[in-house]
Amino acid sequence: MMKRAWIILLATGFAAMAQAQVEPAVKESGKAISESSKEAGDNVKAAFSKEPGKSVNKAKAHLHKAKAHVHRHRAKKAADAAVH
Repeated sequence: MMKRAWIILLATGFAAMAQAQVEPAVKESGKAISESSKEAGDNVKAAFSKEPGKSVNKAKAHLHKAKAHVHRHRAKKAADAAVH
C-alpha cells in the first residue's frame, strides 16, 4: 500500500513539473496567434478604408506583426527550455 502511494506521489510530481515547463510555451503560442489574427483584421480594414484610416490600420497591423514575432520567439525559447 505504501509503495502505491509513493508511485502516485511521484507521478503527480512529474506531471506538475512537465505542466509547469510546457505552460509558458502554450501561452506565448496563443498570444502569437492572437496578434497574427489582429494583424489580419487590421490589414482587411486598411484595404477597405479611405486614406486617413488606412495608414492607421496599416501601422496597427505592423505593430501586431512585430508583437506576434516576439511571442513566437518566446514560445520557441520556452519549448526548447522544456525539452532540455
